[in-house]
Amino acid sequence: MPPLLRASFGLHALAAGAAVAVPDAAPWALGSVVANHAALTAAGLWPRSRWLGPNVTQLPAGRAARGEIALTIDDGPDPEVTPRVLDLLDAQDVRATFFCIAERAREHAALTREIVARGHSVQNHSLAHRHNFSLLGPRGYEAELSRAQQLLADLTGQRPTCFRAPAGLRNPFLDPVLHRLGLHLVSWTRRGFDTRERSADRVLARLTQRLAGGDILLLHDGHAARAASGRPVLLDVLPLLLAQARAAGLHWVTLAEALPPRGTASA
Repeated sequence: MPPLLRASFGLHALAAGAAVAVPDAAPWALGSVVANHAALTAAGLWPRSRWLGPNVTQLPAGRAARGEIALTIDDGPDPEVTPRVLDLLDAQDVRATFFCIAERAREHAALTREIVARGHSVQNHSLAHRHNFSLLGPRGYEAELSRAQQLLADLTGQRPTCFRAPAGLRNPFLDPVLHRLGLHLVSWTRRGFDTRERSADRVLARLTQRLAGGDILLLHDGHAARAASGRPVLLDVLPLLLAQARAAGLHWVTLAEALPPRGTASA
C-alpha cells in the first residue's frame, strides 16, 4: 500500500478518535479529513503521480542506459489512421505499443490482430474509455479492466501486462485491481497533446525536447487532431520523430519487451 494511503487510513482513525474523545476538536478533525481527501483527489488528477501506487513513467534504468525508448499510441484502433501508422512504422522497422480501447479492438478485430502480426504490442486502455473512469469504485474497476483483459487476450492471443488509465486519471481503488491482474500502470515521460494540437511542429517539439534513453512517448491514433489539410497530425509527426530518434542513436522497444512482470526485478 502506498505511504499516502497508509497515512490516510491512520489520519481517518486519529480524526475519529479525536472527535469522540474531545468533542471540541471535531471541526479540526473534519477539516483534516477533508484536506486528506483533497490530496487524494489531486494525486488521482496528476497522471504521473506515484502517490496512489506504482506508476511507470520511464523505462528501467538498464534499458535507459542502452538508449532504448518506447513509443506508445493510444485510443485505437482506428480503421483510417492505424493502418497508415503501421505502414510508417514498418518503413523504419520500428515497433510500438498500442494501448487499445477493448471495445474498439473488438469492433476492428482484424486490424487489432494485424497490429500484433506486424510485431507490435497491444496493451489495455480500458474497456470503453469511460469519461467517469476516475470515479469508479473497486467493483467498477474490476469489471472494466477484467473484461478488457479477456477481450484483448482473446483477440490477440497475448494477455496485456500494462494498463493506461483514460486521460491518466484514477483514484485509490485502481492499484489493488491492477495488482490482482498483474498489470503495470504506465503513464509517460512526455506527450504531444496530439488530440487537440493541430501543428505537427509543436507536437514534435514537445516530444523531442531533451529526448533521452528511457523515455516513454505518448501519441494517439484514435481521437487524433487534424492539421488544416485534414490529415491526422500524427501522420506528419511520426516520420520526423522516428528520424530524430535515429539520429540521436536511440532504439525503440515495446513495453512488453522492456518491462518485467509486475513484482519482479527491473531489466
